[in-house]
Amino acid sequence: MTSPKSQAAKRPAEILREYGPFDEAHNVGGVSFDGQRIWAATGPALVAIDPASGEPTRRIERSADAGTAFDGKHLWQIAEQRIDKIEPATGRVLASIPAPGKGGDSGLTWAEGSLWVGQHRDRRIHQVDPSNGDILRTIESDRFVTGVTWVDGELWHGTWEGDESELRHIDPADGTVLERLEMPAGTGVSGLESDGGDLFYCGGGRSGKVRAVRRPAKVPA
Repeated sequence: MTSPKSQAAKRPAEILREYGPFDEAHNVGGVSFDGQRIWAATGPALVAIDPASGEPTRRIERSADAGTAFDGKHLWQIAEQRIDKIEPATGRVLASIPAPGKGGDSGLTWAEGSLWVGQHRDRRIHQVDPSNGDILRTIESDRFVTGVTWVDGELWHGTWEGDESELRHIDPADGTVLERLEMPAGTGVSGLESDGGDLFYCGGGRSGKVRAVRRPAKVPA
C-alpha cells in the first residue's frame, strides 16, 4: 500500500486559549463540542466545560479513555474495546458497538451520519457504521492518529510522536496532507474537534488541558 504524501509545508499552530487542568482530570484522551460545551474524556468521566468561563459544568461518570463525538443529540465515547452512545442529560448508555481497533483507537468524530475513528499506532482513520460498528472505508496516514474531526468538508487529524505534534488537513480520498499546523514542542494533541467555525479544540494528554487553536481560513477554490 502506498504511503500518503506529506509534503505540505508546516506553519505554527496558533494557540488562543488553554482550559484546565481540572480537579480529578489528570489526562485528556478525547474532545468534542456540542455547540455550547466542550466535552473532555478524562478516563473515569466525561467533563463538560463552558468555553467562555473555562469552568467545568457537568461530569458524567462513564469510562472515557479516548475519543469523544457528538451527533447533534448524543455523545459517543470510546471506552476500551467499545464505543458507547450516551444520553447527555442522564449519562445513560443507550447502546454500544465494537471499536474497530479493539483497544487501539484514539480519535472520534461524527460526520454525514457516520462515526470516524482514528487508530493510533495503525495510522488509520475508519468510517464506521454507528448502528453496528462495521467499517465502511479506511483512510491511511503516515503518522500516529490521535484525534479526528470534519469541518466544512475538510478532514483533519491530530498527530503525536515523541516530542512533536501537529494538526493535519488531509485529502479523504488518498490521505495526501494538504496543511500542517505544528504545535509547540512538548505540546501534544490527544483529541481533536472543530467548533464548526474558526476553532479547533485539542486534548492535551497528561497535561490535563484542552487547548483552543485557530483554524486556518479556508482558501477559496
